[in-house]
Amino acid sequence: MAVKIRLMRVGKKKQPTYRVVVADSRSPRDGRFLAIIGQYAPRQEPSLVTIDSQRAVDWLKKGAQPTDQVARLFETSGVWEAFESEMGRPAKAKPKPKPKVAKKTPEKAGDTAAPEATAPEKAEASEGDSAAEATGDAEATE
Repeated sequence: MAVKIRLMRVGKKKQPTYRVVVADSRSPRDGRFLAIIGQYAPRQEPSLVTIDSQRAVDWLKKGAQPTDQVARLFETSGVWEAFESEMGRPAKAKPKPKPKVAKKTPEKAGDTAAPEATAPEKAEASEGDSAAEATGDAEATE
């Protein structure tokens, strides 16, 4: 059974608060869980994060994998450092942040006009070269 430490949404509509729960990875987000180890209220100023660090460290030692958001909460609350100090080495299970993908910007109307402006200049230069070649003037071609 794969065990995850993740957030479970509670609270009214448009006013989310979350519980930090330990659950089977196959169970739904707000469904069955094994234990509640904390809470997170992002709408308060500053955000409220309360986590039972001893229970969280116990679940991490058993192999529970935190989600990215929970791992960030563990780092801010000091649970992750407590886990690493108890293990005696840096933890391998620390989730890596997802790389941000650069979005393509749509081309502007002015950008497409720039290549057209250079085309007549090339045409003029080629006409001058052909006129110099026709007269046989070596200095005009250089």
